Amino acid sequence: MARAARSGRCGRRALLAAAAWAAGWVLAAALLLRARPGIVPERCTDEKSRRILAALCQDYRGGWLMGDLCEDLCVEGELLYRRCLYYERGKKVLQAQWRGRPVVLKSKREAFSSFPPLGLLQAESGQGAQGVPEAELLLILAGEVKNALGLELPNSSMGPLWPGRRGPGWRRQLASAWSLLQQEEYVYFSLLQDLSHHVLPVLGSCGHFYAVEYLAAGSPRHSSLFPLDEAAPQGGRAQAKAISHIALSFLDMVSHFDNDFSHRLHLCDIKPENFAIRSDLTVVAIDVDMAFFEPKMREILEQNCTGDEDCNFFDCFSKCDLRVNKCGAQRVNSNLQVICDKIFRHWFSSTLRSSAISFPLRLQLKRAVWECADAGGPAGNPRPATPDVFWKLHRLLQASLRELQELEKQP
Repeated sequence: MARAARSGRCGRRALLAAAAWAAGWVLAAALLLRARPGIVPERCTDEKSRRILAALCQDYRGGWLMGDLCEDLCVEGELLYRRCLYYERGKKVLQAQWRGRPVVLKSKREAFSSFPPLGLLQAESGQGAQGVPEAELLLILAGEVKNALGLELPNSSMGPLWPGRRGPGWRRQLASAWSLLQQEEYVYFSLLQDLSHHVLPVLGSCGHFYAVEYLAAGSPRHSSLFPLDEAAPQGGRAQAKAISHIALSFLDMVSHFDNDFSHRLHLCDIKPENFAIRSDLTVVAIDVDMAFFEPKMREILEQNCTGDEDCNFFDCFSKCDLRVNKCGAQRVNSNLQVICDKIFRHWFSSTLRSSAISFPLRLQLKRAVWECADAGGPAGNPRPATPDVFWKLHRLLQASLRELQELEKQP
């Protein structure tokens, strides 16, 4: 009997161990998909994209939503679909032509009905929801902004997000504005468009889709990471000059995001595809789904951990305090460090990449970029790039431009 009991206990332990092993693999797979959502990409097709916009227009004609672009998209034919750019984690990004101007239509979700509705609209039975007090609406709006950005903003700064004057169609306006408020990128673009030339302005919206300026995104497929055909059609000195200007604009963006808002803005997904270059060589962040102001960043980083690797949120790193098994709320690397690693290294890691700049200056740039990108620090501890290396890079890039300008003067 004792032997049978021991055998039964061993069998149950083996079964529990097998179940724990299987659960561990399921959890690991879920975390892997969360960390690397591109593993199972959703297929981006013209047929599906046209269906999505047709459904949007059907909801507009049915009186469910509205926006300043709906007439042009659904009635006048002034906003025309061109091609599907990408689908990612439910987000739909489409290229269109608006009155002869290329634009991008974006939405975090495919259908208007997939956004949770505003509770007040469901509870309010009055015509057009006219009975909802404005103070109550502002309070709800501020709460949604705080949830999205981690910031408490005064009512006076809510203007770009406010649905407009009450009147005919107010209920549809409010429902459409609510679907947009649930999209963090829309909130960022709307609130920052008058404060920063490094983000895209919102041009208009229809229901849950909003339009921004179309700029060609960067890509690792470009030898210079960004299309420079207009700025440097011949390559050589023109390309070296353009890259120096773009690198200086990246530094300006870093300084701007670090210092010019009430809280530091952290970029946690830095790659060429998330930036574009204007014709004046200004860097623009065109995808800020993974951008967070300091309060939200601290909330994201402060998680349970058993090691430092548990405290890495895409490009934003923290450290694990093993005494309490908790990640620190303070980010230990920086926007500049990741830009040096993922973008500047491509341009300046080789002293042979651009013979248009003198060898001593190329060597200094290479060393400064490696110093900036080095996340090791003492004893392998991550650390942010120092202000000294920022200004060293700035000085060397300015020197590159002066050198190239002097060469242009030569016959």
